[in-house]
Amino acid sequence: MVSFTYRITDEIGLHARPAGLFVKEAKDTASKVTITCNGKSVDATGLMAIMAMGIKHGDEVTVTVEGGDEEEAARNLETFFRENL
Repeated sequence: MVSFTYRITDEIGLHARPAGLFVKEAKDTASKVTITCNGKSVDATGLMAIMAMGIKHGDEVTVTVEGGDEEEAARNLETFFRENL
């Protein structure tokens, strides 16, 4: 299991466009991806579940990746967060 923490810097937070792109990235891995914020954890392949979390600017999220490609998947997802959020 590999995880990383990221503080959301986008002024709007984790809104529909980047959330949709994040879900796509999560689905492209062979590993299970979970996102946690403010005490809530959801499967990162569920767009509506992520949107329901209401992740805002300044919130800290933890992404956990568990599976066969977890190292590579975690690196790719962390890069995605840095470039998009």
